[in-house]
Amino acid sequence: MNQATPAEKGVTLVGERNGLRLAILNKYSTKTQGKIIASPNSPDLIDGVQIEGLKVHPDDRGSFMELARLGSTGIAGRMAGGSGAQIQVSTTLAYAGTIKAIHYHYQQTDLWAPISGMLQVFLYDLRRTSRTFGAINTVYAGQLQPWEILIPPGVGHGYKVLGTQPAQLVYVTDRYYDPADEGRLAYDHPEIGYDWETQRK
Repeated sequence: MNQATPAEKGVTLVGERNGLRLAILNKYSTKTQGKIIASPNSPDLIDGVQIEGLKVHPDDRGSFMELARLGSTGIAGRMAGGSGAQIQVSTTLAYAGTIKAIHYHYQQTDLWAPISGMLQVFLYDLRRTSRTFGAINTVYAGQLQPWEILIPPGVGHGYKVLGTQPAQLVYVTDRYYDPADEGRLAYDHPEIGYDWETQRK
């Protein structure tokens, strides 16, 4: 890991690639969940992160939910790209209590749609030149709050499965998975200080 220069005291560099400089801003003295995002248009959202409600259509047979119209308006429209687009649609199932974090990308944009169970989604702005550099967001999304979340490159992300049931996440990426584009930090990285514990209030 690179060390911060004297001019960047309190900043730990993570990496730099494709013009994107990623770092951790050491500003939290105690564990935190940052800003809890209670609405899709919250002014506390990390710059470039977008949230859109998914509409569930229930009837006497069950329900229907549209996840994305690639190339349309809305946040899914960002995923279409040009004629050479390399869209990948994936899904993952995680058991109750599982934490998958912290991941980040230099080029890939993710569009997350939790379709069953509930997730506590963690977001951290690693982008050194972003106006929200060092900000943390917590988003609760899934069956009880059907939101999809657009995560741009340079925003660290991860989740914890809440409750007692597994959760399933469908995610669309704007390029095929490339391990060289993905970076990882420990889920409990001490300089980020994210609080994964259930809040006892």
